Amino acid sequence: MTNPAAETKDDHLATLREVEQRVLWLSTAIIDHANRVRPNESGLKVGGHQASSASMTTIMTALWFEHLRAEDRVSVKPHASPVLHAINYLLGELDEEYLTTLRAFGGLQSYPSRAKDPDPVDYSTGSVGIGATAPIWGALARRYVASREPVVGSGRQYSLLGDAELDEGAIWEAILDPMVTDLGEICWIVDLNRQSLDRVVPNIGATRLQGMFEAAGWQVLTIKYGAILEDLFTRPGGDALRTRIDTMLNPEYQRLLRCTPEQLRERLPGDGAGAEEIRRLIATLDDDTLYAAVRNLGGHDLSAVSDAFDAIADDRPTVIFAYTIKGRGLSSEGHPQNHSSLLNEAQMRDLAQVSGTSLDAPWQRFDSTSKAGLLCEQAAARLHRTPVPSVPAPTLPTDFGRTPSGRATTQAALGRTLLDLTRSAPEAASRVVTLSPDVSSSTNLGGWVNKVGVWSSSERRDWFDDDPETILHWREQPTGQHVELGIAEVNLVGLLGELGATWSRWGQPLIPIGVLYDPFVERALEPWSFGIYAGGQSILVGTPSGVTLGPEGGAHQSITSPSVGLEQPGCTTYEPAFAIDVEWTLLAAMAQIGRPDGTSAYLRLSTRPVDQKLAAVPTDPAARERRRRQAVAGAYPIRRTEDTPALTIAAMGAMMPEALAAAERLEAGGTAVDVVCVTSPGLLFDAVQARAGSGDAPTWVLDAAFPAHRAAPLLTVLDGHPHTLAFLAGINGVRAKHLGVTRFGQSGDLDDVYRHHGIDADSVVAAGLDLL
Repeated sequence: MTNPAAETKDDHLATLREVEQRVLWLSTAIIDHANRVRPNESGLKVGGHQASSASMTTIMTALWFEHLRAEDRVSVKPHASPVLHAINYLLGELDEEYLTTLRAFGGLQSYPSRAKDPDPVDYSTGSVGIGATAPIWGALARRYVASREPVVGSGRQYSLLGDAELDEGAIWEAILDPMVTDLGEICWIVDLNRQSLDRVVPNIGATRLQGMFEAAGWQVLTIKYGAILEDLFTRPGGDALRTRIDTMLNPEYQRLLRCTPEQLRERLPGDGAGAEEIRRLIATLDDDTLYAAVRNLGGHDLSAVSDAFDAIADDRPTVIFAYTIKGRGLSSEGHPQNHSSLLNEAQMRDLAQVSGTSLDAPWQRFDSTSKAGLLCEQAAARLHRTPVPSVPAPTLPTDFGRTPSGRATTQAALGRTLLDLTRSAPEAASRVVTLSPDVSSSTNLGGWVNKVGVWSSSERRDWFDDDPETILHWREQPTGQHVELGIAEVNLVGLLGELGATWSRWGQPLIPIGVLYDPFVERALEPWSFGIYAGGQSILVGTPSGVTLGPEGGAHQSITSPSVGLEQPGCTTYEPAFAIDVEWTLLAAMAQIGRPDGTSAYLRLSTRPVDQKLAAVPTDPAARERRRRQAVAGAYPIRRTEDTPALTIAAMGAMMPEALAAAERLEAGGTAVDVVCVTSPGLLFDAVQARAGSGDAPTWVLDAAFPAHRAAPLLTVLDGHPHTLAFLAGINGVRAKHLGVTRFGQSGDLDDVYRHHGIDADSVVAAGLDLL
């Protein structure tokens, strides 16, 4: 008697396989059209990854058409972007016109892009390792918002990654962060196809990798073999066959995929102890079954993949190792150099025939009345997301109205500004979340942390709350606004980017501010830059900075970070000289976050105490506002000689005392000097470009800081690479000299260190005289 339940399951699997085959076809055809069909006048390689897409087709079909829910989010490995687009097309989320635009201008991006692709993309990927870890930080960001706005909801955070991505250090930095162990919504699926760009990896070390995840507290699931092989393993000789395949080197196994059935009967048994048993077992199989069995890995068995998804735990992160074949189902299947290979026209026609479609009409969806069409319709309905209403970004003050006095550092001004914000604009302050990699106290965030507390998904006791010698109070609670990570800058900016994207994901804008030592900005630059590319708006604060951190020695002195900030797209960089400049520029940067047209910012701060009277902040309200606008726009004149200047000194950040002292000495010697305080070389460069007809940035700040009628030879000085300000000479076309740091740092007090690098007051005076 027929079992209706079993029949229904078999029918469903057959329908799912039909969808899987169509996804394989569409993803392959998208790449084929971009490379073989679309005109290519430049002759440049277009590229695409048919084989890398094919290895993910089963996994992604099972996920989207069976298990995914609307509240879930998925990060798709970069080279499988055509699979994502194919699925979105079948779900009605992508118009047919885009299928011919892969890697074309304004079309489907090379890798999934949340900001640039026309169809739904949850996470931008492309930079190896960063996209894979993004769902971890997305989960933490969602939990942070949910602790304040319960309507945000929940959902799993899936990451589909290639096995080669496990070579990336960013992966293990993320896995080992203490907060990750509790994220039960995290699920990684590793496409274990054992191939890199150029070769079959001899020994991928899957057992070792599994042990590393288990040691980090993850649930580890493995899908190694499909139903055909699992059945063979139960037959006489099956144990020997399993042992043979388990112990076989990856290149040998991959070579079997390129063999005919006759060659398989010769090669598969090997020459080990169980060879004869294996030979007898495979003798019972017809050629088609033997051919199918060799490539019957678990990552291509829809039932095995589905069972693994059903086994995902909710109390801890999960990783699924899915054994796959690169190029599965294509004529390039298993070839060691198939990474970027493309099927030719004849091979595409063969694939079309197997897929029930046509190369001449490649973009066929399923008939809406067919089982496959109904399955697509049901999945589309299940995955439909209701748009999230957006809360407007908070209104921020521009000036607290106080004038700092005494000696202060720009680093300390950061914490002071945040505390002032809690009093002056509590609604805006409630949206601020600070992050640091175990440097809260050494970057002057202690007062802020004491005020707002440390964020944790559940309240934890502070065992030192009754210790009178404890200055920094570590109160962990869901209402806290500071997140402390381990010492891993990549993790810091990964979370920073996701917290900066909550305005678009959940409709809840945050103002994330990450603080780290400035020398390590470059270590964090790639993932932070990628976060900006993906739509994350945030503020990164590098402090302390430069060789001004003299006693720390060369290991902790940053040289190139000013120009890094200048060159980062989607980011405004500031290096304030005085505490009031920190307040003004930080408030301006915060006002640009959490909006569709928003931007990120990078502030470079110092631990050098500076006499705040040097700022000469105007007392007249209108004049003060004029100074503030200039500081936020990139530069302001801080000293104007009564005579026509013979020299202009443009200085930035910690170098302002030397610039002003040198100007006084030169003036005493009969040289009239103007001094300009540069707060943002990036904004000034944008203004210079706009004045030349490139871009639409405002240019008024150039006339305010460097008016043509006061043009004079220009001397620039900063605690960083001198090329950062070298372009300023072009504003008025004057002779110029540029002082800065071009060598690794040295330990010592400020006088010794500045003298060593030629940025002390004596060097500024000498350079000015030389220039004249």
